[in-house]
Amino acid sequence: MKLRRTVEFLLILLCLAGCVKRIEIPVEKPIEVPKPALSLIKPEKLKPVVDDLDRESLLAAIEKSLQYYDGISGNTSFLLGGRNVSLRELKETLAAFREIIRGSEADEMRWNKILDTFDVYRASGFDENGTVLFTGYFEPILEGSLEETQEYRYPIYRAPDDTVVVHLGKFNRKYRNEKIVGRLEDGELVPYFTRQDIEDGGLLKGRELELAWVKDPVELFFLHIQGSGTITLPGGDFLQVSYANSNGRPYRSIGKYLIEKGKLSPGEVTHGAVKKYLTEHPLELSEIFNYNESYVFFRIVEKGPVGALGLPLTAGRSIATDLDLFPRGGVAFIRVRKPVFDDGGNIKAWKSFSRFVLNHDTGGVIKGPGRVDLFCGTGSDAELLAGSLKEKGELYFLLKKR
Repeated sequence: MKLRRTVEFLLILLCLAGCVKRIEIPVEKPIEVPKPALSLIKPEKLKPVVDDLDRESLLAAIEKSLQYYDGISGNTSFLLGGRNVSLRELKETLAAFREIIRGSEADEMRWNKILDTFDVYRASGFDENGTVLFTGYFEPILEGSLEETQEYRYPIYRAPDDTVVVHLGKFNRKYRNEKIVGRLEDGELVPYFTRQDIEDGGLLKGRELELAWVKDPVELFFLHIQGSGTITLPGGDFLQVSYANSNGRPYRSIGKYLIEKGKLSPGEVTHGAVKKYLTEHPLELSEIFNYNESYVFFRIVEKGPVGALGLPLTAGRSIATDLDLFPRGGVAFIRVRKPVFDDGGNIKAWKSFSRFVLNHDTGGVIKGPGRVDLFCGTGSDAELLAGSLKEKGELYFLLKKR
């Protein structure tokens, strides 16, 4: 500090003497502390949650979280509201919440009991004012075969043995939870093959990596985006596949690409519109698909779809968030709008709702405190809902009071 004042004094004397032009002394800026992803709020600010789904699905989702907690180390801690929360605290929160949900009280009495039992934390959102963008995802159903035929010729690959995953946090703590995926070439780690290398170049063919072959390349592309799916096989059997790994390349939205190329206008880009365009322009598929260099590898699971906790998801109850910011398996509630469809699958209205959910999953583009992906279920109805959901809402987590 004394040296700095001496330098400033000498510069002032030089300026007064006309020897130098005026020099701005840089001012040290205070270090900005990021706002916690969750902040404790006063309960009187909250409207009651009137859950729009059945109690059985909520209890099933709670059991999945408890099953996850039973399978991890007792020393594990979780980030919630800017502080570390113990595994014991989260288990006690779920057990107390389950007991309330099992009760027979009226909705108002149940809500009052929840406020008496739990602290409520609100997600800061993408604007630090609690605004969260909600989207939806689903489990698609594809037609496929365990053998390659003229009809079934688009492969679903398992993770190749030559993929190398590097967890950067093991080398430097500032890269905690970050990783890169590559392969070794002449002793050097290089990026793994792109989607174009794999699909157009056929660089994985002949390596016995195929889990199955499917009929529709468009459905296969969306399977990569959703991360899990059911493959119906000839004869009535089925196969469930789930995310295993990726080529480590960045995900890029083909919806954005279609806008940039003037193929769709910004107002037209929905899941249904993109899928329709792809189906009607088969000669453009390679060009459009290759814009997204990310390529997903799968594994066979007995029961799915499987989320980031390694357990099956619950339709309507499981959400995907940034698990670096929000507690894995934690109980939360959401407020957002959902579409109401007519018999033709067209949106005829939007309806506000609230619902209790469990934090069971994550996603490559679900980053920051302002993003939530709601698992909508399996099949065409779930696809319709998930493809239409892009709404601003609110996210809150519960933690048992000390």
